[in-house]
Amino acid sequence: MATKVHGCTTDDIEYLRHGDRPMILRLYRPASAGPFPCVIDLHGGAWNNGNRTECHDRAVVFAEAGLATAAPDFRQAADAYPTSSVDVNYSVRWLKAHAKDLSIDPDRIALSGQSSGGHLAMLAAMRPDDSRYGSIPVGDGSVDARVVCVGVSWPVINPLSRYRNALRGAAENPPEKWVGDIPSCHDIYWKTENAMAEGNPVLILERGEKVELPPAMWVNGQPDPTHDYLDPDSGGDLREPERFAKLYREAGGEIEVVYIEEKTRLTRTSFDPLAAFFRKHLA
Repeated sequence: MATKVHGCTTDDIEYLRHGDRPMILRLYRPASAGPFPCVIDLHGGAWNNGNRTECHDRAVVFAEAGLATAAPDFRQAADAYPTSSVDVNYSVRWLKAHAKDLSIDPDRIALSGQSSGGHLAMLAAMRPDDSRYGSIPVGDGSVDARVVCVGVSWPVINPLSRYRNALRGAAENPPEKWVGDIPSCHDIYWKTENAMAEGNPVLILERGEKVELPPAMWVNGQPDPTHDYLDPDSGGDLREPERFAKLYREAGGEIEVVYIEEKTRLTRTSFDPLAAFFRKHLA
């Protein structure tokens, strides 16, 4: 049953099931008539925590801008990589296959995400045809997982460097406050450093893999030692946002990096640039 909230309607829909575990997607749609362009928004939580409800504030702003937002739950934590990517890839194809019934436009789908969700969004946008991620079929197989564009908020774009950076921070005396449970969350989800390197948008580009490069936006607060830092193993002097942006452009992609005050990152200061970006590319 649809619920009205802040000028839009929301519906919780089971889009996938793993055994007795339903995966729920919360769909926000503007109050006007569709079909709407749709942003698939992925919650953060270091691949271990969080759920679809954490996308609410951003989804409301997107709805005000005329965008539908689909916030899916997905497997995480001990389900381990690449289960989240499997569910995200499926959610893109599922929304396209059911677009008519959901009043969304299957040709105007984008990805978004925050922190670890930003990593998953970029990974999904770059690897829509990965056979592992697309291992669960949808309908007759006629829809793909490609998206028009991708906008991410302080993504963990390089899981391996973030893991090593957190280990260094934990070894300080006293330990860096931002580290928290980051190392253990990486261990639970990724299991190995090899996995962190394989499912890694930065290293994918450095390896020269053939990937999709849709128009992209990265929004990041400053200062933010958790997501905006220099990887000493990179051999360069660019912090991770600019390092990734340089690689993305060199590979032929278009990306804009927007910096905001860290203390305002969960407000319209970060939501509005993304809404404008999606309106531009999903027009």
